[in-house]
Amino acid sequence: MRYCGNGELPISNILAENAIRPFCIGRRNWLFSDTPKGAKASALYYSLIETAKANGLEPYDYFQTILKQLPYADTVEKLEALLPWNLNK
Repeated sequence: MRYCGNGELPISNILAENAIRPFCIGRRNWLFSDTPKGAKASALYYSLIETAKANGLEPYDYFQTILKQLPYADTVEKLEALLPWNLNK
């Protein structure tokens, strides 16, 4: 009903549904993890992948970059520079 008050809002919420669909599928898969630690690890990696995608980065390339540079990140500033929204695209 919100779109009735503002003619610029789209009627469909398909973009929002498509954005969360991969997470919902992943959440269902996490139910079958062998251990809580395994589920937590899966969620962590999935979060990194989706955040990279949301920031216009190819997840594989992002992981290659951070895994190469992470050993040399000895300050908070260097760690923050490896976050997806801080990397040069």
